[in-house]
Amino acid sequence: MKTLMMREVCQALKGEMILERDEHAIRRICTDSREAAAGDLFFPLIGESHDAHKFIPMAIEGGCRDLIVSDSAILADHPLRDQLTVIQVADTTEALQQLASYYLSTFSMKTIGVTGSTGKTTTKDMLYYICSEKYKTARNVGNFNNHIGLPLTVLGFEAGTEVGILEMGMSQFGEIHLLADIVRPDVGIITNIGTSHIENLGSRDGILKAKLEITDYFGAENVLVINEINDLLTRENTNGAYKTLTVGSNGKSDFILSDIVDNGEEGIAFTVEHKLDTQRFELTIPGRHNAINGTLAVAAALELGITMEEAARGLKKMVLTDKRLNIKGKDGIKVIDDTYNASPDSMKAGIDVLAAAKGMRKVAILADMLELGKDSPAYHRQVGEYAAQQQVDLLIAVGKESQHMAEAAAAILGQEKVRYYREKEALTADIKGLVQLGDIILVKGSRGMAMDQVVKKIME
Repeated sequence: MKTLMMREVCQALKGEMILERDEHAIRRICTDSREAAAGDLFFPLIGESHDAHKFIPMAIEGGCRDLIVSDSAILADHPLRDQLTVIQVADTTEALQQLASYYLSTFSMKTIGVTGSTGKTTTKDMLYYICSEKYKTARNVGNFNNHIGLPLTVLGFEAGTEVGILEMGMSQFGEIHLLADIVRPDVGIITNIGTSHIENLGSRDGILKAKLEITDYFGAENVLVINEINDLLTRENTNGAYKTLTVGSNGKSDFILSDIVDNGEEGIAFTVEHKLDTQRFELTIPGRHNAINGTLAVAAALELGITMEEAARGLKKMVLTDKRLNIKGKDGIKVIDDTYNASPDSMKAGIDVLAAAKGMRKVAILADMLELGKDSPAYHRQVGEYAAQQQVDLLIAVGKESQHMAEAAAAILGQEKVRYYREKEALTADIKGLVQLGDIILVKGSRGMAMDQVVKKIME
């Protein structure tokens, strides 16, 4: 993090300095009182069921002396009160967001915002490796893509950062609007429009509207990159007072994707044509769908002055974020760990990876996809049918909604190739007897299903 002075912070937040010691710099922003230490600026955030102001004494005990508060009552009789610098604001979460916006304004850097129903984390990581070929690049890690995680990511950018790649997640209208206001991205990417969070947003058209909030602060100098292979991501649906670049597989697209070669767990290769330039790309990560994500990343990177050749070098170095199509092996069994999250589209993509991988048996352990609303049974049936059509050798469905998945698959494969567990705990108790030497196993489900526990049990 670049140096920030406390009076500078107070001015940026339009707060009130209610306690002050000598002017000094802070070295880190912290929202966890257990980690707060000397040199940190602690933000006690208030959530639906908690108020971190009550943990301020713990932060002070850990050595922290700089605080942003909306309620200073707990400090009234604190024995170290005279050693503190405290800024009072109306809302600590909004203050965190305001400080992130101010902090970004102190950089001369380009920012790329990435959103979409699926593929946004992978596309963000692809961009990180591509842009790192030429620029000092930063990104959000893990699931730091919401109204708290993204500001914390931004406030961790080091001095000299030239490009920031920021994934933007959402589950409701207005959430990406807020993130776009903080970041004001120069380039935006929408990877696809699927069904994630359709329960909250009503329809895929609602999801499109929410994703397009990434352009709410765009002008003529900004660029939106879209995957027009997706039926809703057309030029007409995404038009605005900004430049639009399309990725597709026909001659009408700005970036034309072709000649995809799927090498199973060893990765993929594909060709991208743009204007008069043609480049072959290689990825060491599996999945045909990643050719689309890769091309979206290339299109955005070219807007930052990166060449196709530089992009190809960067993509070849890419490593996946944990729990996304990571292939692990032990005792003659391979596990495709894709437990980070799940939607109908990403389930089908994971099944494709399983189908292309090498193994004596292809085993799919698939759990509930959450937040799909009233059409959830139909979406689960679609996945079950798709797994059967891809001829998995064994489908193990887990969770209440996944009963529909199991029934649809059994109608095609036969009941002997399908197992259903309503409770994950029952599966973990049986798992050692279900898998065998030579298996390659896909494990996937929504984050709330915690399917990483199944992976852990298999790998024991």
